[in-house]
Amino acid sequence: MRFHFVVNVLRADAIACAKDTMHWLKKQGHEVAGEGDSARQLGIDLVDSDEFAKADLAIAFGGDGSLIRTAHLTAPSSTPILGVFFGRFGFVTQCTGDEVKDRLRDFIAGRTEIEDRMMIESVLIRNGQSIATMHSLNEVILQRDISSRMMTFCIEVDGRLLASYPSDGVIVSTPTGSTAYNLSAGGPIMDPRVQALILTAVSPHTLNSRPLVLAPESEVRLAVESAGDAVFTADGQTRLHLLSGDELWVRCSKLVTRLVSAHKDDFLEKVGHHLRWSQGMLGDKS
Repeated sequence: MRFHFVVNVLRADAIACAKDTMHWLKKQGHEVAGEGDSARQLGIDLVDSDEFAKADLAIAFGGDGSLIRTAHLTAPSSTPILGVFFGRFGFVTQCTGDEVKDRLRDFIAGRTEIEDRMMIESVLIRNGQSIATMHSLNEVILQRDISSRMMTFCIEVDGRLLASYPSDGVIVSTPTGSTAYNLSAGGPIMDPRVQALILTAVSPHTLNSRPLVLAPESEVRLAVESAGDAVFTADGQTRLHLLSGDELWVRCSKLVTRLVSAHKDDFLEKVGHHLRWSQGMLGDKS
């Protein structure tokens, strides 16, 4: 089998685990390669971004950011991903460094379940023409540039005007991305197995704005009504400056991110642990 690595090269523990996993896989007779800095740090074959998805499994050593980077490389070919957690939260990553070899044994033996995660497609329209298309696992954000004042954003859903309000920005996220920026902005947490779009305003200057969960078939149009510099970002991987009159059309993508399923009820355990909901329960006398 062939395995491709993405490693957070700023974390010594992620690098050490990736090196150990690399040697273990090679001893089993498997091929290992990596992208960019990961390959150079580990001393393995370099694989270009366009060829990265041509593997049996991609392994991300780091936090959710490393896994999202891997998702952008693999989604066009639906290559499955195993995320090995070295970070702060790890809502999307599936196992720890101590568990990675067991998860790989299961994958090699064909005992692994693969979970499909919904992605978002965003199309930037300028002068009536599509000039860029992006796919995201977590979210897309239209927001004011740091040097601009609060701006007014117009939101349409399925051709109907939904809202027009002043705010710092608007987030459209997937259920997978509900625990990312959407959570910080006061949006709902959703089970990642759900198919839906989540619409959340960032610091709205109104008491009437509430997060909204939309059907996965919905099409969302975002535009800026007021003067100022607006920026569009997709999963923090792509950043584009919008011009006056630009529009963003957001909908469910035909692409999916395929994740190795490591534990049953993994998401619920992470929510309870990372958000500390499971601490201080009845019977805890500490």
